[in-house]
Order: sequence, then C-alpha cells, then structure tokens
Amino acid sequence: HVQLVESGGGLVQAGGSLRLSCAASGRTSSSYAMGWFRQAPGKEREFVARISRSGISTYYADSVQGRFTISRDNAKKTVYLQMNSLKLGDKAVYYCAAGSRSRNPSDYDYWGQGTQVAVSS
Repeated sequence: HVQLVESGGGLVQAGGSLRLSCAASGRTSSSYAMGWFRQAPGKEREFVARISRSGISTYYADSVQGRFTISRDNAKKTVYLQMNSLKLGDKAVYYCAAGSRSRNPSDYDYWGQGTQVAVSS
C-alpha cells in the first residue's frame, strides 16, 4: 500500500511560480510511475503530467507543456511539479497519483488528498 501527501500549494500572482511536492510512503512507493492531475470547481479531474519509475520518461498535457516540469527523487520518495508562468486557468486542486503511466485518472491505484493552487491577476 502507498500513501501520498501533497504540499506546496498556495496563492500566487499570474506569471509566478510554485513547486508542488508529493511525498510517498510505503515499501514499494519508488516502484510506481507517478502522475499529477488537477481539478477545478465544476470540472472533471484532468491530467497534468506523468513520470516513469526511473524518472527518465515524462509526458505533459498540452496546456502545461513548456511551463511545468515533473521530476522525482526516488531516494526521498518524492515527486515534484515545478509550475512556472502560472495562468488564471491553472487554478485548481492538484493531486498526485501512483500506479500508472496513463492520462486516465481511473488507471491510477493511489491518490493524495490534494493541494490547492490559486492564481490571482
């Protein structure tokens, strides 16, 4: 079993940056591919980025490509999401998830509780 805890959310001005962290616990947590998703009020949860177990392979949604960077430190059992050039449309609750390389949330086995990102103009 894997437990995930996100942190790093907050309020930032448009154009600013935030770095989200997802700390994993569990004996095999570093064996999972990981993903970040987000959900805005009244909208479905959407894929943001994912990273392979080794960290070599990454993939991004078109809406964040070039602005967000996903990375991981397996020794620390932590996955990061560096978010630059934030836009009003990036406002959402951000979730990390483990267990798949898919863009589909239903393919992931484990989820964190989420961290709120707010962007002001």
